[in-house]
Amino acid sequence: MFNEEELMGALNTHGAVRKGHFELSSGLHSDTYIQCMNVLKYPAFTNQIALAIAEPYFDEPVDVVMAPAVGGVVLGFAVAQALDKRFIFAERENGKMNLRRGFRLYKGEQVLIVDDVVTKGGSIKELVDLVKKSDAKIAGIACLVDRGEEKVFTEPFTSLIKISVSSYKPDECPLCKKGVHLVSSGSRRL
Repeated sequence: MFNEEELMGALNTHGAVRKGHFELSSGLHSDTYIQCMNVLKYPAFTNQIALAIAEPYFDEPVDVVMAPAVGGVVLGFAVAQALDKRFIFAERENGKMNLRRGFRLYKGEQVLIVDDVVTKGGSIKELVDLVKKSDAKIAGIACLVDRGEEKVFTEPFTSLIKISVSSYKPDECPLCKKGVHLVSSGSRRL
């Protein structure tokens, strides 16, 4: 497959790691934004990433792969394809993640949750809650990039690469205090 250095090189080469002043999906501010779609738009590379995420689950009980819309959909689908499992995604409806489009989870199913980037994991936590509400079980949580913040969920979690960057509450953000233009790039408000 590839190692962490090669993956970081690909993220940088394709402009996935951006510098500036960004509002993340979590509402936090950061000087770094990771736009994984800049590498996931290449199907062959996406398939390599998906295989690397899926590999630890080849011999584990997984019935369905679930991702949050919008960022996790492409990667979640590719991981489901690598595992030859059903794929569903949750999307925001009235500000909360819900299963729509006829998607559902069944009692006892083993669910692998996949996302592209995880900071604190607010969207992931909402998916965990949907899984538990359906009486399904968490097989694992996996992502391409872990931004290194403390997570709001406690379930087992893995990432292909960890990129530790600073995040700030809006009222404590040094970039806001300097008047640096804020870009809202997260997908939570979609």
